[in-house]
Amino acid sequence: MYVPAHFAADDAAVHELLANHGAADLITATPQGLLATLLPFVYDPQAGEHGALLGHLARNNEQWRQPVLGEAMVIVRGPDAYVTPSWYASKAEHGRVVPTWNYVTAHVYGRLVVHDDPAWLDALVRRLTDRHEAASPQPWSVDDAPPAFIAGQLRAIVGVEVVISRIEAKLKLSQNRPAADIDGVIAGLEARGDAASAEAVRLARR
Repeated sequence: MYVPAHFAADDAAVHELLANHGAADLITATPQGLLATLLPFVYDPQAGEHGALLGHLARNNEQWRQPVLGEAMVIVRGPDAYVTPSWYASKAEHGRVVPTWNYVTAHVYGRLVVHDDPAWLDALVRRLTDRHEAASPQPWSVDDAPPAFIAGQLRAIVGVEVVISRIEAKLKLSQNRPAADIDGVIAGLEARGDAASAEAVRLARR
């Protein structure tokens, strides 16, 4: 990943992204070529030296069956947004401005481990469910469904774990712009209703 120094992410920002992202793309190079699946992951910082990402695939998905050539990669994304130069104060000053795209992303590399164990899968789906149901006024629980039904669902999936070896992360959030331009970007994003991207820019300027 191309990461200019002013867009580099520190360890705290990387941890925040991995701990709070939604779904991410699992990409593997295989004898059949590149394969990719979008799926939710749980970040386990205690697994291995650099942590691990835990998720699951449909059993019918061929990706988990294929030998992985080298490392697997997971592309994790945070907020992203189009930035119009109309938001920049410098547009009125000299006009030498162009559109851009702000984004937060990490390329997570590691060894892919397949888990075909019902107990491991049960623990994983409970972690995923608890995390994403936490904000609901009436959170759904795995135990709300009949046990036989859940057992059948678990048989239809296979667990995957990416044991992290390295991470390349980038926070492109207008850090290269003058302060007045950054203020304009925050105001523009908020007016557009993109509070998440506006807050990311606000945090990146500190």
